[in-house]
Order: sequence, then structure tokens, then C-alpha cells
Amino acid sequence: MRTQEHHHEERRFHHDPRGLGDEEQREPRGRGRGPRRGGFNPGGPHRGRGFGPGFGPGFGFGPAGRAKKGDVRSAILSLLSQSSYNGYGLIKAIAVHSDGAWRPSPGSVYPALTQLQSEGLIVSVGEGRRTEFELTETGRNHVAEHQAELAAVWEEVNEEAGAAQDLRLSVGKLMGAVHQIGLDGSEEQLRTVTAALDEARRTIYKLLSD
Repeated sequence: MRTQEHHHEERRFHHDPRGLGDEEQREPRGRGRGPRRGGFNPGGPHRGRGFGPGFGPGFGFGPAGRAKKGDVRSAILSLLSQSSYNGYGLIKAIAVHSDGAWRPSPGSVYPALTQLQSEGLIVSVGEGRRTEFELTETGRNHVAEHQAELAAVWEEVNEEAGAAQDLRLSVGKLMGAVHQIGLDGSEEQLRTVTAALDEARRTIYKLLSD
């Protein structure tokens, strides 16, 4: 069901390939010190501004924006077992329950709501901007029979968020070191660092292909 509110929410939470909605605050990436040799950037040594010591919030990892369809479905059922919500309310509630680690897009929430309605697990009540969703009797029975499965969704999100945060911190430290060597390193040191980064990149791609 696509209401006027639905269209409003889709514009408000337009999906960003980095996993952020338009309404979320985005800060500029860090800037390095004034260049000693003309700076250092990803386009090559000695050109442009430095990397800076880390990343702004636009550079992130973790479950935000990439959860499996089953996860969104389970999260919705879990939340509706506690209270009725509209689509926007569900998006906010998922973010709250995951401590901000997971904020699904309307493009994943609304199709899940439509599917759950077609299965008879939820029903919409009210009209227009007052439209909310709640569990049917069939839905309540389903939740009661799958409590462990629904609870596991939040546990998995929290575990992924912790690992993603560790990765983000590690990358931030790495970029700080790369920025520094780009400013102060000798030509030989720059070549050594470049080779090390290339090897790390190949290792990561190998992990992705496994």
C-alpha cells in the first residue's frame, strides 16, 4: 500500500549508496595539514590535498542499508508484536533498537510490509497519514512460534555492528598513517607503502571471492 505518507517518506529517506538517508547529517571528510610537497591524495602522490586522519560518517560499514530481506521481515514482525507502527515509524524503531547501526531504506521496508499483508500476518488500519500496521491473529501466532528466530535478528545486527566499527576504526588509523607518509616519506618509502597497500587490496578481493 502506497499512501501519500509513503511517497513523502521515500523522498525523506532517499537511499544513498553509502547507506545513509538524505536526512542524516553528513560531515565533510577530514583534511590533512597543508601540503609540504603539494599534498597527497588517492589520485597519486604529490597532488591535491591530504587524505586527512580519518573519514566522516559517510564512510561506513555494517548492516545499515544491506540487511537481508528476511532480516527486515523479522524485524518488522518483532516490532509489531510490541506496538503498531506506520512505515516511517518502523524505520525509526529499527534504528533505535539497533543503536543506530541499522536504518533500512523505505525500498526494503515497504515491500516487506506488502508481502506480510499478502500472507495475512499484518493488516493496515486507519487512512492516509494515520495508516499504521498491526499483527493479525495469524501474525501473533506466527510471532509466538518464532520468538527465538525474531530475537536472533537483533543479536546478529549488534554483532555485525561491533565488527564493522572495529573495521572502520582500523581503516581510519590506516588512512592517518598513509596521509603522514605521503607528506613526510621518501620516494623509496612511498613505493614500499604502495606495494603494501596493493597487496592488502588483493587480499581483500580474494576474501570477497571465496
